[in-house]
Amino acid sequence: MKNFLQRFAVLIAGVLHGFDRLVFKGKLCPLYSPQGMNCLLRCNHVLIKDFKDYAYAVTDQVLDASWLAWAQALGRYRYLNSGKIDKEAVAREIARQHHVQRGLVCVLACVEPCWTFDKAVRPDGTLTVRGEPGRCRHLYHYFLHPTFGWMYVRLQTWFPFEIQVGINGREWLARQMTQERLRYVRSDNKFVAVQDWTRAQQLLDQQLATDWVRELDALQQQVHPLHPGHLGRMPVKYNWTTFQSEWATDVVFCQQKVLEPWYDRWLRQAVLSYDRSDILCFFGRSPAVYRKGRTRIETSVHAHFEGKRIKHWVDGNSLKLYTHANVLRTETTLHDTNPIQVQRPPADDPEGTPARRTMRRSVVDLAQRAAFSENVNERYLEALATTAETRTLKELVEPLTQRVLEPRCKPGQPPRQVRGLNPLAAADAKLLTVISDPKWMINDLRNRELVAALYDTASDDPKERRRRSAHVTRLLRLLRAHGLLEKIPRTHRYQMPAEARAKIQALLACRNANPDQLITKAA
Repeated sequence: MKNFLQRFAVLIAGVLHGFDRLVFKGKLCPLYSPQGMNCLLRCNHVLIKDFKDYAYAVTDQVLDASWLAWAQALGRYRYLNSGKIDKEAVAREIARQHHVQRGLVCVLACVEPCWTFDKAVRPDGTLTVRGEPGRCRHLYHYFLHPTFGWMYVRLQTWFPFEIQVGINGREWLARQMTQERLRYVRSDNKFVAVQDWTRAQQLLDQQLATDWVRELDALQQQVHPLHPGHLGRMPVKYNWTTFQSEWATDVVFCQQKVLEPWYDRWLRQAVLSYDRSDILCFFGRSPAVYRKGRTRIETSVHAHFEGKRIKHWVDGNSLKLYTHANVLRTETTLHDTNPIQVQRPPADDPEGTPARRTMRRSVVDLAQRAAFSENVNERYLEALATTAETRTLKELVEPLTQRVLEPRCKPGQPPRQVRGLNPLAAADAKLLTVISDPKWMINDLRNRELVAALYDTASDDPKERRRRSAHVTRLLRLLRAHGLLEKIPRTHRYQMPAEARAKIQALLACRNANPDQLITKAA
């Protein structure tokens, strides 16, 4: 994102990156299997034939210990006859009617789908407890929390008593800035002006150091104080995972009228230029994954009341770009972490050797999830930064077409010259097209990978393979001399600097333009 901020430094007021929406799940993991439920019944001396009576009795105990009676007495309880009703809108209306300033706002009840249990008959005629999709009553507790601000906690009122917690990182930040008397202007969940952007970002960073297990256990105790007493002789602790996270990077421009024309250009570039390989690379994944048919990728552009939004889906995760007032927001939403590989130690050995492993959903890995999402947003903004080029084509191209000296030679040898590039020639155009592939933003370029990209068919002849490798070595020297590639120290890998990417994209765009387009632009 550094290149993006450098290009628009004069137009940008500030930048904030941090969590927007966070949804956590609390589960009593042993009770999600029939074996666990049967064990619970045996521990509490409950016959399987009496399971339903036992479950109803436990549910009544959970409801009696909850805030339900308190909310009913104050008129802050609502039963919603459809799960499609906007619960947050109902809760905010109750808060307005009762002038609620802090604490519990209301309790909403709704019958919704869930994973639940019922007794069943085995083929041999014996009884067992069977897990199955079902429906039961859920209680939504809306709070004005002293730390998190507006939030909710949903409690399933039937075994296995799953809990869901939803908070908003920007709502939390507003509380933090209010406590520090830091002035700000807020629109929806965006900050269009902040007195001290640096301090605001420091407060967002502090959120990552939160002891989530302690905070979520405290919320569980508020809405479900009977736990673990209702489990009798088999107390089980809640296991907390991140069900869904939204990491937002807000680039706040000085004025909305400055942002709007640029956004139109970025939107056009994203729609016309970014293919499936680009989108996979934004998520740090190899385009080969898509070629093997294992990944679903979609892109959509949606017009809403604020403007237009572009959204890219990769399996169950998404990346979107949109504007709100003078805020340009890039937002990565993670729901399915199974395809994501990160560096971490083994789950059973926190002190072990880190290696590339699947990202876990546990709340202890929330900081790692944040780092991955921030990288996705930064890659997207870096790709957009190439649209901001204001130099003429002559200024970009002329140095590349002239002979230049190699930056480094062996000791004792005079500097050598290399030829200029001809972007209109087929060979040089193919070379520039290959190295401009966005996948090299993720995986650095090597000699053998450039050989595979430049030659359509592989060769089994050792002599031919050496000839191709030597030819590519000369091309790498040529590209390095013109500043289009940089060698990574102490490796045989190369990477493209941001400045080079802008030059190459300008060259290729000009090469592929037809005369009518050029004449129209010149006019």
